[in-house]
Amino acid sequence: MQAPTMDQAEEPPSMLWGLDPIFSAFARLYVRDILQMTESTQVPVDDGTGVINCLCWKNDLFKEEENSLNSGVKPSDGGFNPVSELKKLRQAQQSRCRLEIGELLRVRGPVKTSRQQREIMANCFYKVNDPVMAVQIAWMMEVPQLYRQCYDKPLQLQPTATGESAVSSIGKATNIIKDFFKQKSVSRFRPYDVQDLLQPLIPRQPQTALAEQEPVAGPSACQQLRQLFKEALKILQDEGIVYRKVKSQDELYHVTAQDKDLLIAVKDIIREDCKREKYAEKGCHILHILSAVRQRYSLNVSRAALELVLKSLECNSDVVSTSDSHYTVF
Repeated sequence: MQAPTMDQAEEPPSMLWGLDPIFSAFARLYVRDILQMTESTQVPVDDGTGVINCLCWKNDLFKEEENSLNSGVKPSDGGFNPVSELKKLRQAQQSRCRLEIGELLRVRGPVKTSRQQREIMANCFYKVNDPVMAVQIAWMMEVPQLYRQCYDKPLQLQPTATGESAVSSIGKATNIIKDFFKQKSVSRFRPYDVQDLLQPLIPRQPQTALAEQEPVAGPSACQQLRQLFKEALKILQDEGIVYRKVKSQDELYHVTAQDKDLLIAVKDIIREDCKREKYAEKGCHILHILSAVRQRYSLNVSRAALELVLKSLECNSDVVSTSDSHYTVF
């Protein structure tokens, strides 16, 4: 997920997400902001700001342990009784997990989308006893500070030797390759066909005045070029612009928009399957189309690539969308 205030054009490449210190941390967010988050294009507590579903799995372990305790060691007549104390502990734990409407909860877990609705898949949740609202007030005072100090601050990357950030260099590289595809109407390519196009983005190594002076440490220009192209190619694959029909030693990539065979395959699948009674009224769901494409054409077609194909077919009036996720033919 990306922050609701971040423009999709400003989203850093997925390979750089790990540089953000908040990436692997559990963020304390308002429900409103969780609901308004836009999903990444690359590459899933009632605080008064909104309502969101929380998926919490019931644990049957308590019942099994309670039965085992009742049928286990007999309680002693006096002194410390470990069975009785453990039973009290389990009862206290169960009381914290049994929830009633209106109770305050603390929930932690990843955000995902299910049945076109956003929800929290809770891997940790417990009831908070807060009769005087002290915990809730402390939460509402702490969260705005976290937003100002951490969440609302954009990720700042270290500039390269040319004064440009890594994000801008990768962005320029992907744009150069995209323009090359459009100008030359490229349908397939190999890495060595386009890698040299990124040469102007690689900073020149400073030349030493004396032959005996030691060379500057760091990757060579050739290594930087390969790395930049690798990162740009990863973004193009995540966006569905390119894909590999067959993964082999021959690194042959297909440009999705120019792959006529893929367009024909998708159109034929929709036409054939929409004749079935199951899909006759509403059309084929995109996940069904994706599964059929992978079975009949190529296992390596991503959903992002399929969405580009469907968009192209719809622009050409070959297919029509009956909903956000269903497609049929005229």
